[in-house]
This record gives sequence, C-alpha cells and structure tokens, in this order.
Amino acid sequence: MNWHLYILSAIFIIAGIFHLIKPKAFMRIMPLYIPYHRQLVYLSGIAEIVAGLGLLFSQTRFFSLWTMIGMLILFFPVHIHMLVNKKASLKLPKPVLFFRLLLQFGLIYWVHLYL
Repeated sequence: MNWHLYILSAIFIIAGIFHLIKPKAFMRIMPLYIPYHRQLVYLSGIAEIVAGLGLLFSQTRFFSLWTMIGMLILFFPVHIHMLVNKKASLKLPKPVLFFRLLLQFGLIYWVHLYL
C-alpha cells in the first residue's frame, strides 16, 4: 500500500477523533440552518474514523474513498460559514479561513487520485 494512503488515513482518523473529544468546537462552526449539530458532529467524526480505517484495507478502500469525497463536499457549507461569520471563524484570520476552503478542493483531488 502506498505510504500516501497511510497519511490520508491518519488525517481522517485524527479529525474524526477530534470530533468526538471536542464536539463543541465543531458545533460552533456549523451554520444555524443545519439541524442536529451535536448528532451530526458525532456522526461525521465516526464516519471520518471509519473511512480512514477503511482506506487501510483493499476490500473497503473504494467505498472509503467515495465516502471521504462525499464528506469533503458536505463540509463546504461549514467552511463558507466560518469565512463569512465572525463568531464561527474561531478567531482565525480571513486568509487562513480562505486557505481552509481551498484546501477542501485539494483534499478532494488527493482522495480522487486513488479511485
């Protein structure tokens, strides 16, 4: 298995773990029009962990890659909300928030390379 997949797997697993141990931080950045903040933060954390682990096995890699792409697309409203809403910005500078939004495209491209 390519070492890049281990890094990608670790990124998603670590992000998922943070969703579970720091849910309030993730709930604060969610747009108000999205319901069930707490449940979605936990669900997305678990999905990130499962997808990250799924990359490690050839039998589940394809499904995990598509799950990751789907999640990265679904996370766009959160990144836009952080960019336009000062309270949701976590006091990060606008250039950092803009970079995080652009990073989503890079991550989608990276994940897509393994399909």
